Amino acid sequence: MESPSADAFSSDSAPDRDLGQVVEEYRLTGNIGTLLDRVRALASRTDPEELARAVRAYANMPEVVIPAFEHIVAERPEDAQAMVVLANAYWLTGRGTEVVGALAQRAKEADESNRGAWHLWALSESELRTRVDRWRAVSRRFPQDQLARAALADNAVSLATADDDPAALDLAIVTYEGLLAEATHPQQRSAIEATLKALRR
Repeated sequence: MESPSADAFSSDSAPDRDLGQVVEEYRLTGNIGTLLDRVRALASRTDPEELARAVRAYANMPEVVIPAFEHIVAERPEDAQAMVVLANAYWLTGRGTEVVGALAQRAKEADESNRGAWHLWALSESELRTRVDRWRAVSRRFPQDQLARAALADNAVSLATADDDPAALDLAIVTYEGLLAEATHPQQRSAIEATLKALRR
């Protein structure tokens, strides 16, 4: 049977159904170029909010997320969450720290309360010492964010090892001690205790 063209999908049909058809054909053919073209075509005639909702089902497919959210971000340049979704998809596909970092910075400026933007801003920093500083800034901004504090501790350990930096080592130990005090799962406590034992040597 001949494959339907991008124009074959009616403009008033449900975006989730249209996108489902596009993705199903991609799974059968593996033609990523056609997939990108069809997602872009669908995006151009779909309300950004409806498009974002439809794409949710394919959150683990950057090849679907990227063309859809590039359009959404272009249409809604102040939508911090859309920028975070796009930046995360870029990161997963190895698009590069500069591109991801710039988009994360834009998202932070659009909505300072968006933790995903702060995480990507820190994660995308290529210079280790600056990355530690960024994770420290995230941890201060969101003191209950254990993931950010774990990232801060891990990066501080890397800095202490790479630069023989005692201040970075102290930062890692203090941060891990804080995480240990909050840990409730036995395996989590055991892992942190083992890390602290190694660091205190």
